[in-house]
Amino acid sequence: MTTTRPASRPRLRDTVAHKSDEPRASSLRDARVIKSDAALRQALLQLLESKALDQITVREIAMVAGIHYATFFRHHPSKEALLDHIAAEQIARLVELTLPVLDQIDSQAAFLALFSYVEDHRALWTALLTGGAGSTMREELLRISQRLAVERAPEITWLPSDLATIATVSVIVETLAWWLAQPPGAWPIAQMAGILRRLVNLAGMDAERG
Repeated sequence: MTTTRPASRPRLRDTVAHKSDEPRASSLRDARVIKSDAALRQALLQLLESKALDQITVREIAMVAGIHYATFFRHHPSKEALLDHIAAEQIARLVELTLPVLDQIDSQAAFLALFSYVEDHRALWTALLTGGAGSTMREELLRISQRLAVERAPEITWLPSDLATIATVSVIVETLAWWLAQPPGAWPIAQMAGILRRLVNLAGMDAERG
């Protein structure tokens, strides 16, 4: 007598549609994209420590980042676009360091912190402020300063608050750009912090006279 064995029940994993793996695959792809983009940013920052942007090639950036040359262009159309991406992050940090000045909270300490940060990343900021990304940096800083001005109550009756904020940020940025164009060490951080504090304070004294 032949006994018919009941069909075996399908395993749970066999009942799950293959498309259920798609979110996981997508997450892995997203993680790889984030990792590659972070590697590219770090590679450019590393290269900027020893040479100017116009001396750096996309192939060098890809090699230092440990990714394929063609992969670079899946993230950024050019090295300048990558620098712009980094610039956006650096602008946020610059604004964070500048806020105590705009708020008149220990401006000397704030200027020291500002110059110290830029000095620690001198090659990068030289590229950002005096290189091809300079105009982009200024435009973005002015855009942010105008937005911040809206949130600030005017302290000078005759001077619009947005103009006061733009003027202060412009003085800070142009002073930094001038300083970075000088030979390293020619103008010490403490001295530059004092100069910039006086420049900003001069505007305040003129306002009082008005």
